[in-house]
Amino acid sequence: MLKILIVEDDAQLATTLKYLVEDNPRYQVVGQADDLDSAVAAAEMYAPHLALVDLQLARGSTGFSVAVRLGDYDVPCLFVTGRNLGFPMPDLALGCLQKPFTAEDVHRSLGMAEDLMRGRETLRPKIPANLTLYDSVIGAEESAMQPGFIPSRRSFKTRLEHWIAGHQH
Repeated sequence: MLKILIVEDDAQLATTLKYLVEDNPRYQVVGQADDLDSAVAAAEMYAPHLALVDLQLARGSTGFSVAVRLGDYDVPCLFVTGRNLGFPMPDLALGCLQKPFTAEDVHRSLGMAEDLMRGRETLRPKIPANLTLYDSVIGAEESAMQPGFIPSRRSFKTRLEHWIAGHQH
């Protein structure tokens, strides 16, 4: 079962997203947060496998700062936002699901995010039109530049650790 943290400041949307996620028995929402501090506290308490993170949050927090901090807890993020970012951010998130979305969009997006996290090839032929996965944007470049590189999480810290480990002999 994939444990999911929802980081969304709109309580009604967070509840709706929770119901959409838990409509599939493979997924369980373990916590909800509305800003950076509550997201970090929830990550410490529940150790989620994935966070669904809105970009505009309460008390001046942003999804970008949440993604950076959750990265310290090895919690990958999938941005869920109403606006198109226009550029990939693979160091911060697995991808971006743009609002509005359907239950099917959420389930397909979670399945694809889970495949990326587990290093499985995605066999889902229909990618939701409002989902952008960042892994496919940079995956080939990094593996060509770093022989033997096995992606675990797309972050600067992880890439640096792999690079250092590959150069210590």
